[in-house]
Amino acid sequence: MSGAIMSGKQFPSSETTAARLDGEAERKEAAMLDPVANAALVRRQDRRIVPLAAGIYLLCYLDRSNIGNAKVLGATTHHDLLSGTGMTDHEYTVALMVFLIAYAVFEVPSNYLLQKMRPSRWIAFLMLTWGCTTMGLAGTHSFASVTAVRFLLGVFEAGLFPGLVCYLTFWYRAEERSVRVAAVLASATLAGAFGGAIAFAVGHMDGTRGLAAWRWLFLLEGLPSVVASLFVWFLLPDYPETASWLSDDEKRLAADRLAEQGSRGDGPSLTWAEAKSTLVEWRLWAHYL
Repeated sequence: MSGAIMSGKQFPSSETTAARLDGEAERKEAAMLDPVANAALVRRQDRRIVPLAAGIYLLCYLDRSNIGNAKVLGATTHHDLLSGTGMTDHEYTVALMVFLIAYAVFEVPSNYLLQKMRPSRWIAFLMLTWGCTTMGLAGTHSFASVTAVRFLLGVFEAGLFPGLVCYLTFWYRAEERSVRVAAVLASATLAGAFGGAIAFAVGHMDGTRGLAAWRWLFLLEGLPSVVASLFVWFLLPDYPETASWLSDDEKRLAADRLAEQGSRGDGPSLTWAEAKSTLVEWRLWAHYL
């Protein structure tokens, strides 16, 4: 009597396994052979994913770069950032550098946490924290406090862009991602344009409620990120397989499209061995250098 009978377990026959594998292969092949269904799904994803991702990055870049406007806002009347905190130009440069150090150090840990958590939850958390941190800059009065808050801002913003790129792999094939990443990056240009216009308008608030215009700038530009984090928590779809706005057929199609070239929300987590193999990749370091 065979081991399978002795154990009492029922194992699928080779014919059943082959039929299942053939069915999966046929479904994946059909997904690749149906350009109309593919195009319709991608368009539907674009309407949901790309505007949200671009808007999130716009707010991130706005909060990151507004310190430059705070430096010149009210400078002619000595109501600018440097005058209000007693910083020199050299100390201002150090505050900028500290942000970049934190940004570089915390990119990888933040992306690791994204793999462990739902994207909507982690990205919303980042938005909430960097928005509150930006608003906290309005209360700084010294070089030390500005530097400390800028460091925290770098910590919380570090994971966003690589996180968004990783997030797009849950939805798009390799050949589809470059255009979507470019659309997200383009929002930084809009942030630069909006940032200057907002700073000009906020300049007229100098002295309102006893606050200098540069303090109002940090408050008013940090607040949208805080508010938007609540919407991201509820509205940012995590994975195609859990998206309520996709039909069952569309979910299967999305999974089949990404079987070879994408990431899955229910897939295995990133291991430290995989992370190590990435960190020792010489091309990565050549790119940074």
